[in-house]
Amino acid sequence: MSSKVKFIISQDNRKIAYHKIEGADPTVVFCGGFMSDMEGTKARFLETACKDIGLSYIRFDYSGHGLSSEEFVAGTIGKWRDDALAVVDQLSKGPLIIVGSSMGGWIGLLLSLARSKRVNAFIGIAAAPDFTRELMWDRYSPEIKHSLKQDGIYLEPSEYSDEPYKISHDLIKEGENHILLGKPIALDCKIRLFHGLKDMDVPSEFSTRIANRVISKDVIISFNKQGDHRLSSDDDLGRLKQALIDLC
Repeated sequence: MSSKVKFIISQDNRKIAYHKIEGADPTVVFCGGFMSDMEGTKARFLETACKDIGLSYIRFDYSGHGLSSEEFVAGTIGKWRDDALAVVDQLSKGPLIIVGSSMGGWIGLLLSLARSKRVNAFIGIAAAPDFTRELMWDRYSPEIKHSLKQDGIYLEPSEYSDEPYKISHDLIKEGENHILLGKPIALDCKIRLFHGLKDMDVPSEFSTRIANRVISKDVIISFNKQGDHRLSSDDDLGRLKQALIDLC
C-alpha cells in the first residue's frame, strides 16, 4: 500500500502533492508527463521497483496536475521545473536518480542541470525536451497560431483523454526560455534513454538528439521496435527496473 499523500509548498504558494517511500540512496525521483499524474502506470511501477531494490523514491504532481493546486492552463515549463526543484530540495538529501517520462524528460533534464552535483543518473522515457516549440508551435497551422495569439488558448484533441488539452499561448512562449536541443547540454552523469520506434507523439530521434547534445560520454539508448509512446508493457517496465539496478 502506498504511503498517504502529502504536500509541500512550491514557489508562489503552489501546493504540490507527493508520495515518498524511504530507503537507501540514491533517491529516485519520477517526473511525469504532460497532463499525467503520480498515479500513472510508470509512477506506480517505479515505487514498487524501488521498494524491491531498497531505494528511496518520490513521485509527485506538478501544479495543475493530479492533486496539486492551481489550474492546468496556468502552468508553464518553468513553473513545473520549479515544482520539481521544490520536491527535490525539500524532500531529499544526497545523490539522486532522475527519471523523466515524455514532458517529464524535459523537466527532468532541467532539474538535473540545476542540481547536477547531486544527480548520479538521468533516465529518459520517450523524453520530449523542446516539445512546445517542435511538437506544438512549429506544427500548428496558421489558423491555430492565430487562435492562440488572439484567444490565448487552443483546445487540442488528445487520444489519451476524453477532454482536449488546453494549450495556452503562455505555455509555448515561456517554453522558449528552456530550449535545450540547440546547444550542448552540460549534463555529465550516467544517462539511459528509452524510446519506442512506434512512438507517434514524440519521434524517437529526440532520444538520439539528447544523446548527441549531453556532454556525458556514459549514454545508452534502448529502442523498442514495437514500443509506442507509453512504453508501459511488462517488458518495457522490466527494462526500466533493470536500468535502476544497474545504475545503483
